Amino acid sequence: MKQASYLSEADHQRISQAVARAEGGTAGEVVTVLADRSDGYSDVALAWAALIALISLVALAIAPGFYMGVAEWFLGGWVHEWTPRELFTLAAIVATLKFAGMVLLLMIPALRFFLIPGPIKAKRVHERALRAFRVGAEQRTSGRTGILIYLSMREHRAEVLADAAIASKVDAEVWADALEALLAQVRRGEIAGGLCAAVEKVGAVLAVHLPRLPDDVNELPDRLIEV
Repeated sequence: MKQASYLSEADHQRISQAVARAEGGTAGEVVTVLADRSDGYSDVALAWAALIALISLVALAIAPGFYMGVAEWFLGGWVHEWTPRELFTLAAIVATLKFAGMVLLLMIPALRFFLIPGPIKAKRVHERALRAFRVGAEQRTSGRTGILIYLSMREHRAEVLADAAIASKVDAEVWADALEALLAQVRRGEIAGGLCAAVEKVGAVLAVHLPRLPDDVNELPDRLIEV
């Protein structure tokens, strides 16, 4: 699922510096992840194609004359009595063509993501963010102080997930400000700016609840991960 980078090397440096500054006042470890998308949604595309095929069969049952006329036109305009076998064959051809046509249409990313219901997008983004959190932040620090900022571009959604030591002190709702700061800038095309703003807000909260200790060690990389 690797995609072309949304950000320049300078943007990456800018985000890394923002993470380093945020971690300068806290024992928390901030991990940033930028994803082009959180899922391929092939199952959703197939569901849409199956629905269109079913609708075409219903339309054929309600108004068979249209499809029969089209078939007769392809056969040279000859009108004849349709046998049950020919009708079932026509139905199978219509459904197959509609199914295949919809699958091809949904290969256009903009159309596919437009047709994905919002709750499904939210669920897939959360699941992908959770996987990234488990790989990149959860239980990766000695004090369970990792926190993930995850942005999924095509779904226009973001998540903040915190490890046990942070979650025990900070309610998940507190991260809403960081998410809003992130998405507000992303909507304007400022992806790096949005991530930096989110990192800054997350760092400010962590500095209050998990201040930096004298012997604190940077346990996780500050760099942005693009997937």
